[in-house]
This record gives sequence, structure tokens and C-alpha cells, in this order.
Amino acid sequence: MHAPPPRTDGPLGPRELLLYAVCVLIFGTGWLPLKLQLGVVAPEVSGVWRFAVAGSVMLGFVLVTGGRLAFGWRDHVLFAGLGATLFSLNFVSFYYAGYHLPSGLMSVIFALSAVIIPVLSALFLRVPLRRQILGGAVAGVVGLALVFGPSLSEGKGIDGAGEGLALGLAGTFFFSVGSLLTGVAGRRQYPIASLTTWGFFYGMLVLLGIALVHGVPFRFDWSPVYVGSLAGLIIVQTLAGFAAYNMLVRRIGANRAGYGTVVFPLVALAISTVFEGYHWTLVSAGGIALVLAGVLLVLRPNPAPPVV
Repeated sequence: MHAPPPRTDGPLGPRELLLYAVCVLIFGTGWLPLKLQLGVVAPEVSGVWRFAVAGSVMLGFVLVTGGRLAFGWRDHVLFAGLGATLFSLNFVSFYYAGYHLPSGLMSVIFALSAVIIPVLSALFLRVPLRRQILGGAVAGVVGLALVFGPSLSEGKGIDGAGEGLALGLAGTFFFSVGSLLTGVAGRRQYPIASLTTWGFFYGMLVLLGIALVHGVPFRFDWSPVYVGSLAGLIIVQTLAGFAAYNMLVRRIGANRAGYGTVVFPLVALAISTVFEGYHWTLVSAGGIALVLAGVLLVLRPNPAPPVV
């Protein structure tokens, strides 16, 4: 029997609303634990620990459930691409961005993935580009300029704002490429648990390679803050978050599930304000609102005529 098609219109039921709430809570609260990882352990090494454990859990799940692990070399090329983009380079980029930016602002930058993904789809997959995507892109760029412009032009404010912005945009780009590869994997109908297991494994290898090239020491911080944040990132964001989001996409479709990217930063900014003392100004608030409005425009369910 085939799974029923996702509900792309109509009101959400109790299960869909619950999954939505779970996804918003998980991904909106994941940015502060990421920042708490910074300090004793190098970011790429933290990534190695994170995906080594998460990958081992997924491997055990596949073995216990009798899932598939044997694939051809062409399949592994795709798995490696997923690991490099979705489970390593984007993470390490945001880890390093965390040295310069509050966690809430990192989530705002990440929200632009809703704009970057369709642009990349138009460039590389020849998917028609809708006019509202261009409008959303312009709004996003102007919004980021309002948020980061004063710090960059005056040379004060957020420490290393330019470097943090560049790293955040790099991480968002890698995530967007990984999302396109996820779409390719979906069309090939790989078992999700198998795909995730191999993706985690290759992501760990990429992070291990980066750590070896940088020559950073392989340390582990046994402090309650580091262990607690690492455990939270593994159990909640990496394992439970992926499972909840996948179930939501299967029930209501990727476009409607994508509205969560508008809400995630609101949760992250609230947390950043309370725990990191993020300082709001009228200009930054307007810029953040403009970024989120651009994302909302891109995700609007009634598409405008394509540009190409």
C-alpha cells in the first residue's frame, strides 16, 4: 500500500499542529546549545562527537529493525554529498559563526534557506523561478543590511559581525545544497533510516578531516554545560528533530512545513534576548521583520507566474 498524499491545503488537524509545535520548539531552541559548545573543544571536534554518537544510534536502529545498509557506489556519492553539506559543513560554519553572533541572529540568517533553495533549484535543476521568490530575496538582503549594516559601517557593535554574517550565509548555503540532495534522495526512495545513517557517517568523516587538517586537539569537555548541550543537540535536535520534521513533511508537504522557518527565529531571538542579552534596536527589529516577511512571501501557497 502507498502512503496517502500529504495534505497541501485545508486546516491542520491535532496531529499536524502537535508536530508543528514540536518542530518549532526543537529547532527554535537549538541555537543556544550550539553556542554553549564553544570553548574548550574545537567546533569540528564537537561535530565529530555529535555525529559519531548520532550515527551509532541510527546504525543500531537500522540493524535492529533489519533495515538496508548495502548500496552501490553511485548511491554512496549521494550519501557523501549529503554528509558534506547537510551534516558537516553547514554545522561547522554555524559553530564558528557562534563566536561572533548571538544565537538568535544565526537563526535569522538560516531562515534565508527558504529563499536560497528555490534559487538553487532554478539554477541547477531548471525549476521555474517564481516572481515572489525574487521579492523575498530582495527583502531578505535588505533586512540583513539593516541588521548588520550599522555594525559593519561603524566598526562597532557585534564583535566580528562581518565574519559571523559570512559564516552564517555559508552555513545556510551548504544546508540549502543538502536540501536539494535530500530531494534527489527522496525521488530515489531510499529508506530514511539508512539514508540518515550513511549521511551521519560521511558527515563525521568530513568533520574528522577538517579537524586533522586544522591540527586541533581531540578533547572532550566533561563540564555539565558542555555534556548537557551536546546531549541535547544529539538527542533532541539531531535525532528527534529530524524524525519529527520528516513526519510533518510527509503529512502536510514540504511547502507548508517550511513555514516553520519563519517561527524558528522568533523562538531563538526570544531565548537570545533572555540568556545572551541580545540588544534590540528599531533598525535591527525592522531588519529581522523584513527578513521574515521575505521568507513568508517565498513560502506563500499561491505561486505567482514563473520568471523563467
